[in-house]
Amino acid sequence: EDYKRYYPYGSLASKVLGFTGGDNQGVIGLEVEYDPYLKGTNGKILTMTDARGVEMENGAEDRIEPVAGNDLRISLDMEIQQYAEQLAYQTLEKKNAKKVSIIVMNPQNGEIYAMVNVPEFDLNDPFTLNTGVDTSAMTDQQKQDALNQMWRNQCVNDTYEPGSTFKIFTSSAALLTGTSKLTDQYYCPGYKIVEDRRIRCHKAGGHGSEDFTKALENICNPALMEMGLRMGVDRFYQCFSDYGLLSLTGIDIPGEAGTIMHKLDNIGEVELATMTFGQSFQITPVQLAVMASSVINGGRRITPHFGVKITGEGGKEVETLRYETNNDICTKETSETMRYLLERVVSDGSGKNAKIEGFSIGGKTATSQTLPRSANRYISSFLGFAPAENPQVLALCIIHDPKGIYYGGTIAAPVVRTIFENVLPYMGINGRNQEE
Repeated sequence: EDYKRYYPYGSLASKVLGFTGGDNQGVIGLEVEYDPYLKGTNGKILTMTDARGVEMENGAEDRIEPVAGNDLRISLDMEIQQYAEQLAYQTLEKKNAKKVSIIVMNPQNGEIYAMVNVPEFDLNDPFTLNTGVDTSAMTDQQKQDALNQMWRNQCVNDTYEPGSTFKIFTSSAALLTGTSKLTDQYYCPGYKIVEDRRIRCHKAGGHGSEDFTKALENICNPALMEMGLRMGVDRFYQCFSDYGLLSLTGIDIPGEAGTIMHKLDNIGEVELATMTFGQSFQITPVQLAVMASSVINGGRRITPHFGVKITGEGGKEVETLRYETNNDICTKETSETMRYLLERVVSDGSGKNAKIEGFSIGGKTATSQTLPRSANRYISSFLGFAPAENPQVLALCIIHDPKGIYYGGTIAAPVVRTIFENVLPYMGINGRNQEE
């Protein structure tokens, strides 16, 4: 007898689950991460042979029965994953985008309910490219490179400039260090001159006079630059490190990419200014989701994960999987203030397209330009959480290279709103008007 892994849902969560090769060894994703638990032990038949290796007719035969592998129970919710994938494919087609990624997770404990990277691939046919490209003219190396690219989990294996969603970090660090406070006033003429650079705000005419709250609502770059410059390079970098952004998240999927960041000695005022609004460094989407979770959950850095427990024969629990938590990211007071500010971003600011009647939603939009800037290619994103006062679900949507309108608040925020409209009732989370 021989056994082969079969995936009944085809391409669902393909870049998370991964697949097994001809020898039933895990190749990518959870299949390879948890392979020692899943693979079991092969059986053997021992027979007596002569010196030439020919089996002897009357020789003794001994049989060692195979031992089945264990099962991995994961936090991924099939309903939420299917729905998020459906939305991602709709967005991919509607915006003629290159790729779309969505993460839905619990910001309190790090359990991931959905992780989407479209286009996904067929787990039962993982060596056929999902691009429709004719591979007959490719060399073996070219084909392998194309397959590796298709199998990549963009949420974990790839980094990007997060843009304005990173203002969650800058504003919380400014409050935490005491270098800024809610009563501070800023003036935005549409740009800020830092050393010899004129760095623009997204609003050419500027936002005029605004306080801390309005600056965040308006996604105002000059105000955020001012917050960063008041912190100074050393404090900003220290917070960047303290929030865990220089280390890996520890997610249970292989190949997690690390942050691409300036060395401390190479950061001047211009670099600091651009970092405050999420440019000139790169992080992974899952790193952004974990950082935002820390800021809104009371200051705990959680480990994002899929694996919940290992079970054996008859569903008997073999091991409960445990993950590290760091409780000292920011103070509870800073976290409470940030939840309030980010709810204002959705109720009154740039994230209003994520608003849902009867629910308190917090969030942050972003529109970042990819390198080279002259190519006019953008990454649009929105990070949201609900309920704002006690976050139970966090969702991040990233749209790579959308055509036409590319603002995160216009095209990514509605995706997260639609996820919340369906996921919150499904999870039994009440709106503020229906709280018991």
